[in-house]
Amino acid sequence: MKIGLSTYSMVKKMRSGEMNVIDVLHWVKENGGEHVELVPYEFTVVDNYELAEQIKDTAAELGLELSGYSLPANFVHDTEEALLEEVERLKKHIDVINFMGIKVLRHDVTLFTIPKEDTSIHFYNKHFDKMVRGSQLLADYAKQFGITTTIENHGFNVQTSDRVQSLIHAVNRDNFKTTLDVGNFLCIDEEPLVGVQKNIPYAARVHFKDFYIRPYYENPGGGEWFHTVQDNYIRGAIIGHGDIKMREVIKIVKGSGYDGYLTVEFEGMEDCALGSKLGMENLKRLWNECVIAEEVKA
Repeated sequence: MKIGLSTYSMVKKMRSGEMNVIDVLHWVKENGGEHVELVPYEFTVVDNYELAEQIKDTAAELGLELSGYSLPANFVHDTEEALLEEVERLKKHIDVINFMGIKVLRHDVTLFTIPKEDTSIHFYNKHFDKMVRGSQLLADYAKQFGITTTIENHGFNVQTSDRVQSLIHAVNRDNFKTTLDVGNFLCIDEEPLVGVQKNIPYAARVHFKDFYIRPYYENPGGGEWFHTVQDNYIRGAIIGHGDIKMREVIKIVKGSGYDGYLTVEFEGMEDCALGSKLGMENLKRLWNECVIAEEVKA
């Protein structure tokens, strides 16, 4: 088990010019992280192999592992030609992460921002074959490099545990799994404990984040709140400070036997360096405090 950070956690500091991605690597090391997941916002490597090499070399010098790479993607297009163009675009990202030695890629299958009517199961079913085909083509290309491609419970359609599982089974590739985000189930109003328990057997990686939760009938007022599919309110929180039953989530993940990368993804209102630091510290503490039944018996 290794705890690290998604570069997306520090996107506000990169956007303001206070830090760049190399600075983020140093910050993670200085604050106890063991790995970094790259999310190419405020930097790009697919068309900048010089930066890709700099990131790779800096991580090696610091003793940080590059645990994954996550990016947007969309296989829901009107034509086969457009779908294949998207696959070709994504193959270039696989090429660069292969160069960097990264072995897990997360891609979406629909746009992140979609009209509310497109969050339905009907939209999912209508476009399911396109999602499957795009994912298969990408997984097949990645396999030659020993890379696992993944779909995250992310966005506002392919978000519930059942929809993720259905896609994994239909794609039917041994190198196609899920990046399991313990908090994102809330975006489509699924209880995280349920989603985590159902999908942890399919996880190649696990993202940890926390949220404050308020029901649709209790407007919390100002702040960085956003609506779930069913119009409840959620807002990013420091891990362990929010309303997700984080200790029980950790018990499920640890009890499953998962012992891979744990990636903190901070999306709260607090200073992102503070939120990320406390998030990694709390996740490590809560993980170490969690004792599963087998350990008690031993």
